[in-house]
Amino acid sequence: MTQTLLLQNLPSVLCGLVLGPQPGESVLDMCAAPGGKTTHLATLMDDKGLLVALDRAESRLSRVRALCDLWGLSCVRAHAHDANDYQGLRATVQDLPERFDRVLLDAPCSGLGQRPLLVCRQTAGQLRSYPPQQRALLDTAVRLLKPGGTLVYSTCTLTTSENEAIVAWALARFSELRLVPQEPHLGGVGRAGAGLDDDQRHLVQRFEGQQVWPESQDYNVDTIGFFIACFRKAE
Repeated sequence: MTQTLLLQNLPSVLCGLVLGPQPGESVLDMCAAPGGKTTHLATLMDDKGLLVALDRAESRLSRVRALCDLWGLSCVRAHAHDANDYQGLRATVQDLPERFDRVLLDAPCSGLGQRPLLVCRQTAGQLRSYPPQQRALLDTAVRLLKPGGTLVYSTCTLTTSENEAIVAWALARFSELRLVPQEPHLGGVGRAGAGLDDDQRHLVQRFEGQQVWPESQDYNVDTIGFFIACFRKAE
């Protein structure tokens, strides 16, 4: 990392590009630390508009602030606060919007897509604890998204229960949400058997790491395990 270059995994970069924030918009990064995606969003916005970056731990959020300071980004307002209590934050901080044009939920997850990961030390109970957290955050994200707005949900894990099953749950719960095509779309299709039909599985991006890719591809998708879904909220 330097003042001119911040390296990220390919899927992490895609999150910002798929969300597509524009200068002057209001954007929410619900789980912002350590700040790589936050700074990418701010640069895509040309540092114009408002980008609210949240994380529950002040120690983690300090890294977000440090990155923004390093890059001279002024559109970011970082707060150590639980995104599920956003209205509580609005009660104590002035000039925060009620809803946002775009929301990024890079959700807490089991992290099983990280590499190298030679040993998994998480228990079955710990793995089961993530989907309820993800559903709660996604419920909040939908409520904080303006009609017509864009929501990106992402994880760095491989489990169907934290990815396709969460997307299927959201589509069933929120009639105003629909999956939309992603650009760029470099990942594979979603897994079957979690409630998504074939069309929906082709709208999400799943990265599971691959050693061989088509010679016609000018990019290498042998990256960390990752999942991206993009929703649009009806007007």
